[in-house]
Amino acid sequence: MKKLTVIFILLSQLTFAKTWKVNNTSELLKSVAHSSKNDSVIVKKGIYHITNLIIDKPIYLIGGESQPQNYPIFDANYKGEIITVKSSGVYIGKIEFRHVGETSSIDWAGIKVLESSNVTIKNNYFRDCYFGVYLSACTKIQVLGNTVIGHPKEEQTTGNGIHAWKCDSIQIANNYVQGHRDGIYFEFVTNSLIRQNFTTQNIRYGLHFMFSHNDTYELNQFVNNGAGVAVMYTKHVTMRSNLFKNNWGGAAYGILLKDISDSQIQHNQFISNTVGIYLEGCSRTNITQNEFSNDGIAMRIQASCDDNLIQNNNFIANTFDIATNGNSVYNTISKNYWEKYDGYDLNHDGIGDVAYRPVSLFSTLIERVPQTMMLLRSFTASLLDKIEKIIPSLTPENLKDESPLMKPIRLVPFNPKAVTVQKS
Repeated sequence: MKKLTVIFILLSQLTFAKTWKVNNTSELLKSVAHSSKNDSVIVKKGIYHITNLIIDKPIYLIGGESQPQNYPIFDANYKGEIITVKSSGVYIGKIEFRHVGETSSIDWAGIKVLESSNVTIKNNYFRDCYFGVYLSACTKIQVLGNTVIGHPKEEQTTGNGIHAWKCDSIQIANNYVQGHRDGIYFEFVTNSLIRQNFTTQNIRYGLHFMFSHNDTYELNQFVNNGAGVAVMYTKHVTMRSNLFKNNWGGAAYGILLKDISDSQIQHNQFISNTVGIYLEGCSRTNITQNEFSNDGIAMRIQASCDDNLIQNNNFIANTFDIATNGNSVYNTISKNYWEKYDGYDLNHDGIGDVAYRPVSLFSTLIERVPQTMMLLRSFTASLLDKIEKIIPSLTPENLKDESPLMKPIRLVPFNPKAVTVQKS
């Protein structure tokens, strides 16, 4: 009898769900206001001038066309926010959001979701929005397949593409984010997944983590962002199979890690960054099976780091493999491939018979006297490095790989084609 009652209730909800079709702003506002639980509001192609539309019931708000160029356009004319969601169970898809207002006192967004759960934001286009998607105190939110593009002039005049604060169990996947302060921003976000996103040309970070534990980001591409990616004050984070490329600048990194612990960095590619990975105050983090190639400095390890494992990585064609600001090192570096290693392997076991010291004298001098950079690639710098390898005096004596590999490790290749993000 109880089963029949449940089935009857579900059928009743499905039976009475209504579909509203609208083609102007007035009809849209009335339909959202008078719709009931599980109703669908289908929006036809056109321009809708909307600010501060509140959705406080579980409805489906969907554009009526499948091609992005035919999405209905919600335009705020730079006067405020477009949609605020205050209900669980809302679905918003196939709509273009434009011209959200800019203000330093209120975080206006194309879509803002407040204290809700089970909300899906899928296949939308955000153009020139202060914040694209803004999530606050939410659980089980999906932000999928959206394109978020801004044209900021400076950091103070734009927010983040996708912003999440104090959320749990959210999924950010298959989004393209360009031209914001931070592409994706997490603060106090737990048990969440960032997967297969492409972030580029953001003023500060392509991805910015703070105080966000037990999260995973994988198969993302972070290319040509102002300062790369930052993960701060976080534990139990997994960074797997990502591409960090062309993040150049005086304070740019593939990844900036500050006060990170008990984390995993695996199967990533760091290509042509000023610094591949910068570590400060990090502990018990495993950095394994990554490739560093054509970076200015592959890894910069500050003296405040301890008990980290750097193993089975490839270091190829970097100006400096490792730099540090300390003389004592409390991390394990083992079984990496170093292109600059010129030792020998007499027993042919694939492991060099002589330890490799990845910190060069010249990189140590640059840490202490930056002006010596002008001697880079000079005969003098090369001679000093060779002397230091024979008679170590300034470089950390215990920062060495006792088991350097003779051949590069065959790593899981990063396949950009696997990332199905589409830029409209």
